Amino acid sequence: MAYISMGEAHRRIIDFLSRFSDSISSQDGAALKPLLAVSSNSSLLSLADALNIFQDWARLVKQADRTSQQLGEIIVPHLRCIQSYRIGRFVEAYVAFEKSANAFLQEFRNWETGWALEAMYVVAHEIRVLAELADKELSSMGKNPEKLQGAGSFLMKVFGSLAGKGPKRVGALYVTCQLFKVYFKLGTVHLCRSVIRSIETAKIFDFEEFPSSDKATYRYYTGRLEVYNENFVAADQKLTYALMHCNSRYEANLRMILKYLIPVKLSIGVLPKMSLLEKYNLTEYTGVVKALRSGDLRLLRRALHEHEDQFLRTGVYLVLEKLELQVYQRLVKKIYNIQKQKDASKAHQIKLEVIVKALKWLEVDMDVDEVILHYVECIMAILIYKNLMKGYFAHKSKVVVLSKQDPFPKLNGKPISS
Repeated sequence: MAYISMGEAHRRIIDFLSRFSDSISSQDGAALKPLLAVSSNSSLLSLADALNIFQDWARLVKQADRTSQQLGEIIVPHLRCIQSYRIGRFVEAYVAFEKSANAFLQEFRNWETGWALEAMYVVAHEIRVLAELADKELSSMGKNPEKLQGAGSFLMKVFGSLAGKGPKRVGALYVTCQLFKVYFKLGTVHLCRSVIRSIETAKIFDFEEFPSSDKATYRYYTGRLEVYNENFVAADQKLTYALMHCNSRYEANLRMILKYLIPVKLSIGVLPKMSLLEKYNLTEYTGVVKALRSGDLRLLRRALHEHEDQFLRTGVYLVLEKLELQVYQRLVKKIYNIQKQKDASKAHQIKLEVIVKALKWLEVDMDVDEVILHYVECIMAILIYKNLMKGYFAHKSKVVVLSKQDPFPKLNGKPISS
């Protein structure tokens, strides 16, 4: 902390109070925004130094001619938050900020126009960020991390204040996305449903009225929810929307969308180009894509094992694991094409023992021949049932008899389960 004089400390505090009061009295949302940003405005850290030097700063807030009592209830805990944040006491910072945020929300409800929407966005963002930092601190002390849950409750109150008719309603989607971030972090994604219903069924909301960036973020999170529910067609539509409407300058955001969109695309039979995986550093999917192209079950299992932690963290492991059926289809298709080159008239008849030999050549771990035969028989029956192959299975002769017309239908953007 750089040394500053008492006079300089006094000047900095008075300057902040004047700017805060002026921005509200003139309804200047752009000027108010940075004054509320604790974690993302480094200039406020110098204010914290001033507050530590001039310890009687609360008296200055009360004495400020243009600061009403209501604004004092916002400013005093807000400044305490800045002090605590400066020295890394994040639990204290969160508690103070939550008190300030509630006072700000009370004022916000009384303002008829939406001039302070951008400032409210900052409050919504900051309370989530500070809650996450506070919960890390609580966990490190062996205490129950509960602040993010509190931030979620506050954000629901903000959402309620935006859900009426009028100019403020366009802010509802931004706050919804902050809520999604909280619920996903807490693992309480089921709580997203009520907010989604409010946005998508309430007549007061017109989705097209919302800002483009908020719509893209909303589609990203609702797309992830569809992935968890294995609604891959809906997930494809929503994540593709998010990708198409995401600013191309934000590569990190594009990468996050693709982390979920790629498994969805794979599940409906669409394989990405290797150049795309390299461009966005998504090489964890390289082995999966190669396995699907080549029909190599061993390669798929190796890729899933190698990147298991990553896939489990993002929640796509089970989606990728189910790609085994597509790999089996590709394997049978390769055998079919080889037989077709040798004798086209018999290509559509594939003996189970040939498939078993292929699996053994791929070093698929199975011990007993009878077990392998029974396993392969089940897989072939499933492929036919799922319409990944056209034909039938002749049990007595242990032969898969494929249709002579289009024996391997393409998914054409439909999930296997359909």
